Amino acid sequence: MDPRRKYSLVTGILLSVLFALAAPALPKAKQAKLRIQVKPRQAYVFVDGAAIKEGNCLRDHFCTIWVDPGQHTITVRNYGYAPESRTVNLEAGKVTKLDIALKPEGSAVEGPWGRIQIKGPPHAAVLLNGKSPDFFVGHVDEFDNSFIWQQQLLVHPGTYQVTVTWFGKDIWSGPVTVQANEKVVIKIHQNGATKTKKAPKLAKLTSPLPRFKAGISTTTVAVAPTKGEFSANPTSIKCGESSQLSWSSTDAVENEISGIGKVGASGNQSVTPKQTTTYDFTAAGPGGIVKQSATVNVDSAIQASISISPSEVRYHKVGDQVVEQGSATLSWSTTNAQSVSIDPIGTVDASGSRTLTPTPKQTGYGPVDETDTYTLHATNECGGSETQTATLHIVGLIERAHVKVELTSIFFPTNWPNRHHRNDGLLRSQKEALDKLAQTFIDHHQAEPDSRLVLEAHADRRGSKRYNQELSEWRADIVKNYLVSKGVPADLIDIKAFGKTQNLSLSEVKQLEGENPNKPATIRRWVDEVLAHNRRVDTVLMPDNLRSTPIYPYNAPDVTIIHMRPMPSLKRVRAAE
Repeated sequence: MDPRRKYSLVTGILLSVLFALAAPALPKAKQAKLRIQVKPRQAYVFVDGAAIKEGNCLRDHFCTIWVDPGQHTITVRNYGYAPESRTVNLEAGKVTKLDIALKPEGSAVEGPWGRIQIKGPPHAAVLLNGKSPDFFVGHVDEFDNSFIWQQQLLVHPGTYQVTVTWFGKDIWSGPVTVQANEKVVIKIHQNGATKTKKAPKLAKLTSPLPRFKAGISTTTVAVAPTKGEFSANPTSIKCGESSQLSWSSTDAVENEISGIGKVGASGNQSVTPKQTTTYDFTAAGPGGIVKQSATVNVDSAIQASISISPSEVRYHKVGDQVVEQGSATLSWSTTNAQSVSIDPIGTVDASGSRTLTPTPKQTGYGPVDETDTYTLHATNECGGSETQTATLHIVGLIERAHVKVELTSIFFPTNWPNRHHRNDGLLRSQKEALDKLAQTFIDHHQAEPDSRLVLEAHADRRGSKRYNQELSEWRADIVKNYLVSKGVPADLIDIKAFGKTQNLSLSEVKQLEGENPNKPATIRRWVDEVLAHNRRVDTVLMPDNLRSTPIYPYNAPDVTIIHMRPMPSLKRVRAAE
């Protein structure tokens, strides 16, 4: 018997048994039938990704496959041809016919060559480097003979993950290393045992070979090597910048980039990594697995600077009025930063400047000596951070407002005070005038610590020189004591007693009366006016040498007692104090 016919009969028997074992559990009456015709007739049929059978069904091109009813994906593959897939709905008890003709694709392939020969189930599919139909190169019957009929699987030297599968189950899978001009025989029935033999005839295959060539009893599958290129540009970026990944592959059925996933055979993609990242590119096909890597280095370091010019400013405030307030320019610059803030300003642009017009934190009076600190914080999403500081020195003074001292001349009744009553004679209206003087001088002295008061006391011309000297001293003392009782430090008050040596003249009194808004309509006796004007104490502010003007208090309620020419009684004086 022809050995090929004998082989076909044995194969048919084995195939029938396998179909019976692998067929759906449903009764045939409830199964669907798929009758498929393929070209080339060596093409292989996959149902829902499971390897079922080759298209050559013994004597004719029609093959019947029993499957469960429902929707199924039918894929027909033959190495060197473009695959085709159909989605079909199969109904129980009905026959669905498919006629699929594949079109050749791929150019001829050059060596060097090694050979893989497989001894095993002739109708099982052979996959290289993957588990999906995309990695299909043929079935065992196309690669199991090298005696008379050359049925050979040719590959470039390398290591291949060989998988022999049938009806969705792997019969055997393992790595096989093939050298140039050698043949590796895989014995599936011996658990994948391999044997390597020299194949010198392969060296003579110097011309490019077609990817698939089949005769009546011969088959040659020349698997094209998988190739791939992968790069990143630029390879060094700053945080937030992008790099372009570029890749290309030939004769790969799966392409994948780590962190991205599956990609097409070629393309470009922009990436913006947050840290130095290595991208791994894998191009896998029946002709091998190519791995390449590209590293994008991410510079997360931030450069930052901050400065203030000038570094010192002056501030001067008198009362509520700022009379001097210096300004400075704050300047900053950052690179590779995405978030920039300055304490105490807040969020700012990556670079810029701002005018500072500082106000001291000090609220009390006195010298100003403060330092304001400006802290720049810069960060980016890549984990980079930088902190820089700059300081501004503020010097100057905060002082009370210059208070105008209400200087006043104090007038006394005739012969008051006297040696018997030295604490009497300062009437109520004159005390009120001293109250204002005391308060305004105290405020003024806080702003002008060198200021002092001088009391210049006088007596009219009546009486002896000696007595009038004492009288003027008593008058100065009573005024001083009253001011001290109102808070004016005693050591800030000086006394000068002139007696009757520096009396105002009639002409001076008349001039004063001309300036007095409260003068009486008529003056009956000028001599009395001269006497009344000289019974007084003038106040002088030093070192400014500002003195009170002796305007007579005609509008005072107690002016009658003050103005009397004769000496008023103690009773009347005390009633008016």
